[in-house]
Amino acid sequence: MKIAVIGTGYVGLVTGTCLAETGNTVTCVDIDEQKINKLKNGIVPIYEPHLDIFFQRNISQKRLFFTTSLEKGIADAQLIFLALPTPPGEDGSADLSYILTVAEQLGELITEYKVIIDKSTVPVGTADKVKHTINKKAKVAFDVVSNPEFLREGYAVEDFMKPDRVVVGCSSDKAKNLMEELYKPFVRQGNPILFMDEKSAELTKYAANSFLATKITFMNEIANYCEIIGADVDKVRKGIGTDTRIGKRFLFPGIGYGGSCFPKDVKALKKSGMDENYQFKIIDSVMEVNDRQKTKIVDKIVSFYGNDLSDKTFALWGLAFKPETDDIREAPSLEIIDKLVSLGAQIVAYDPEAMKNVEELIGNKIKYASSSLEAVQESDALIIATEWAAFRNPDFDVLTLSMKSPVIFDGRNLYSIESMEKRNFYYQSMGRKIVNNLRK
Repeated sequence: MKIAVIGTGYVGLVTGTCLAETGNTVTCVDIDEQKINKLKNGIVPIYEPHLDIFFQRNISQKRLFFTTSLEKGIADAQLIFLALPTPPGEDGSADLSYILTVAEQLGELITEYKVIIDKSTVPVGTADKVKHTINKKAKVAFDVVSNPEFLREGYAVEDFMKPDRVVVGCSSDKAKNLMEELYKPFVRQGNPILFMDEKSAELTKYAANSFLATKITFMNEIANYCEIIGADVDKVRKGIGTDTRIGKRFLFPGIGYGGSCFPKDVKALKKSGMDENYQFKIIDSVMEVNDRQKTKIVDKIVSFYGNDLSDKTFALWGLAFKPETDDIREAPSLEIIDKLVSLGAQIVAYDPEAMKNVEELIGNKIKYASSSLEAVQESDALIIATEWAAFRNPDFDVLTLSMKSPVIFDGRNLYSIESMEKRNFYYQSMGRKIVNNLRK
């Protein structure tokens, strides 16, 4: 099939590359000429495991193309994916201006039947708006489909190639048949393509992300309570996670969720409810608790050292909002940095992928190390903010020798309490007892 993908951001580039991988001819369109030139030259602008391999292969096989011309990009396309940004406004509403601007242009450009597919995360009713906008100028028949993405950063290629399910909202048999043909190679193991109306498909994405955000936040609340009563959140997590009605995933406590999806989608669902005079009370609580949780680890640090941190240097392991990505949007690390710096602290940070993005955002507000061990040199304490695999088995003897004092504040519970009890560390994590072997 011949496909156009409008927008070469995270979703657009993964979508275009993975669709080309199954033999389709895909043209990706973006107004950013510099970005398109880099893509044409084989440069992948984002870090996502395995994406570069698929990307290079499909360029060399002449199945993946790039252009700044919308007219050229869609000329032969049967399917046109809209993978455009929907940034949140101050009130949490999703900005649809990019999508509706392209929809207006499509109305002028399409000269034969095409299926226009909303791949971006959009509020309920967006498909109707896109259809209405295209209809103003279109002289040919077309269909608008809602096909939300469910891609986890760090696992996006795997998620696209082997999806749990594909959600398609459409009202036309013709569009349904084309979408079924497109996605058949991705569901050969029997996972479903779920066809539904457009509004239900749009809401499915918001509901899924908001539920997962709620699950994370609930576990953080349980962790906070564990600290008060002396329970162990790891044992509680296992105790409830083995219940098949609950499941094991998204039950790990920490310093809150971040990234480009959960914060934006939770806010957007709340705003959508407000627009219909409906209050999502659970969503309100999720947002409140998550905002507080992001700097919970700073409260632990202040409790240990006091409010004046002007003579303290902290090593910070992890800047990305999660491992296997360079994405720092809504990352808890940024709020930790802000609060610690406001208390006078010096910070030396290391992250395998995200340091460049943080430096572009905050400059020399902190220092950057070339390795995790360099970051801890002469530090008063280590803070762990992202659970990169490279941080899971450090040489604790080297840490002891490198640091001024062997103190760790672990926001991701990377190390077991049993393991830390055997070491001469002060170790404080989330929802578990404090290990204090400094006096031994």
